[in-house]
Amino acid sequence: MTRYEYDTSLQSQNPVSQAQNSVEKAHNAVTQAQSHPSAQMIEQAETAVEKAERSIAQAGRDENKPAVEQADAQLAEDQSALQSLQPMEEE
Repeated sequence: MTRYEYDTSLQSQNPVSQAQNSVEKAHNAVTQAQSHPSAQMIEQAETAVEKAERSIAQAGRDENKPAVEQADAQLAEDQSALQSLQPMEEE
């Protein structure tokens, strides 16, 4: 196992890293929904945001509070952006 693979496997087991990754995925989903605001894209973004919320709640028990708080703040911004989206009318 290389050092990179080792670091990745350690990171994948860290609740804070999982929350950060989940928030990043939610951010990407919200950005996609903003670019292409179809009902399906908005629903996918909502699902990603809900998953990120659960990840943050789980990571909140971790000792790395600043990282969890930063992830939570980023997610709050994406939640706000998502709430303002309206699906485009499909032709």
